[in-house]
Amino acid sequence: MYKWVIRISLLVAMMLSISLRAEADKPQGERQDVWRDWPVVGQATLSWLFWDVYHSQLRSPDGQYQKQPGQEVATHPLALEIHYLRTIRREQLLEATEKQWQKLGYSAANIESWMAQLSHLFPTVEKDQRLVYLSDGQHGQLWYFPTPTDKHVRGEVIDPQMNEAFLAIWLSPRSDYPRLRNQLVGKRG
Repeated sequence: MYKWVIRISLLVAMMLSISLRAEADKPQGERQDVWRDWPVVGQATLSWLFWDVYHSQLRSPDGQYQKQPGQEVATHPLALEIHYLRTIRREQLLEATEKQWQKLGYSAANIESWMAQLSHLFPTVEKDQRLVYLSDGQHGQLWYFPTPTDKHVRGEVIDPQMNEAFLAIWLSPRSDYPRLRNQLVGKRG
């Protein structure tokens, strides 16, 4: 009975905390592409064994990453662009995200709620396709680029804690990939 109440509570919280669009029918307007003009903060390539998995790039309006003491990630506008160098199935993206959140120490209840939300956002990405996560510091949007000129908003994250947790995978000082994180936030050495 108790687990049932928790699951219903999580479902209600999920519906209240996020606004999703399973997949936009039409490409988004050019006005939302302002992030493309932002300077690059840093960039990095994730490799596994002998294979490059993706190339990532972090942008901000002033080209800086400014995390305040006590923050997991910066709370200013950011664009995290991931250009996939190989095909990654939706299920693999979900599994990797869940593992990273567990390693970062997020609660099981939050992870369960966030994973339910992400299951509607993540597509399977083919080689040379991109995902871009745009954050205003509190909320975010996940964009999918099946081709360089075709773009769709997959959904919006309006829960500030989920927004932070998603970015923390790449940008937290506790990231599983500290070298990649340092390159993305513009740290040298």
